[in-house]
Amino acid sequence: MASDAISELLAGTWRDPETGMPVSVPVQSIVLAESLAGIETELVGRLALGRRFAVVSDPATHDVLGARVETAVASLGPIEPVRLPDRPHPDDATAAKLRTATAAADALIAVGSGTINDLCKYVAAQDGKPYAVFGTAPSMNGYTSGNAAITVAGLKKSLPARAPAGVFLDLGVLAAAPARMIRSGLGDSLCRPTAQADWLLSHLLRGTAYREAPFALLAEDESELFDGAAALMAGDLSAMRRLARTLVLSGLGMGIGGGSYSASQGEHLISHYVEMVGAPGSKESFHGEQIGVATLTLARLQERILAQDAAPVLQPTAIDVADILAHFGPETGTACLREFEAKALSPADADSLNARLARQWPALRRRIGDIHRSSASLARTLAAAGAPTRPAELGWPPEFYRTALRRARQIRSRYTFLDLAGDAGLLNAFIAGEG
Repeated sequence: MASDAISELLAGTWRDPETGMPVSVPVQSIVLAESLAGIETELVGRLALGRRFAVVSDPATHDVLGARVETAVASLGPIEPVRLPDRPHPDDATAAKLRTATAAADALIAVGSGTINDLCKYVAAQDGKPYAVFGTAPSMNGYTSGNAAITVAGLKKSLPARAPAGVFLDLGVLAAAPARMIRSGLGDSLCRPTAQADWLLSHLLRGTAYREAPFALLAEDESELFDGAAALMAGDLSAMRRLARTLVLSGLGMGIGGGSYSASQGEHLISHYVEMVGAPGSKESFHGEQIGVATLTLARLQERILAQDAAPVLQPTAIDVADILAHFGPETGTACLREFEAKALSPADADSLNARLARQWPALRRRIGDIHRSSASLARTLAAAGAPTRPAELGWPPEFYRTALRRARQIRSRYTFLDLAGDAGLLNAFIAGEG
């Protein structure tokens, strides 16, 4: 189904598997090629973004590709090279500085991966400007999405942003990226099964909106990508193309699904908690490395719950306001409380959902089971790539990780298997064996 999905989506001819209606996306151009050398001017020029360009990079991405892009784009009009500091932070303060630095530009050209792309798409949205991106690493799935992961007042949020006019991925450049960044992209892709299971659970149990289309886009490439992790790390460009396609299609799927729901659920809540709080004495880890480890945990939790013949019995959600405020601090804690309370079960909610679970548990188990991939198979994919599979490999102490599993559901309003387990009194027993 997905063999020509990118070109069909750009043309508006790809059809939603549920409705049969054609689906279009706001991106004008997506180019994945073994090399983009010499055609950068053409790629940007045909987007008609304006005359003045801010080309945004950091020291690493400038050396890899930014200087080349600056030279190419300069032939189209005046450019403002914007060099962010090494390892910039995707937060509101950095975004404010970037808005000032790009104020005179008609359009932004991002040269980088996760942080630079998120900052540029967020600033572009704030200022009503178009942007395009030249990727430098296959480290995340946000290139084509219309949202950005930005930390605001200490709380990491998925905020509305500008979808790119163009996404340009040089497979040779991606394959030459640091191995950890390639593993990060693989880890970020690994969560499709757990994210889909969480989103479907929320739909079946709580009636939230749900779409199959984002997952249909990924179906053709997924098995070969997961089974070809060793080839990916060996520099095979066919394997890199599969990863790049998966990342691009995952981002487009988020737009189709109306948010990051198809690619960010319980496993991302764990990662977001770690990034918000910080593991004591831990080494720095990439987002996708964190997602890989957290995905294995969520897969195990989902397996344990789905293995039960009897439906879980839910209780009203217990919220200790003082505890949350003390743990996260007054400002972040207040934001977390708003998110947590939005999905909390009242006594009436618990009674209603228990009645539904009693009626539908066998069917719910089967439907979610059909989209599940075993935690063992996902672990084999990470191991074949040499990626971390355990919290200790990321420097996360066992007790800290157990706290992350317990607290992660408190930071976002999305209802996941972490919430089902928590409200059913199953989470603490599961957590005791993790970390």
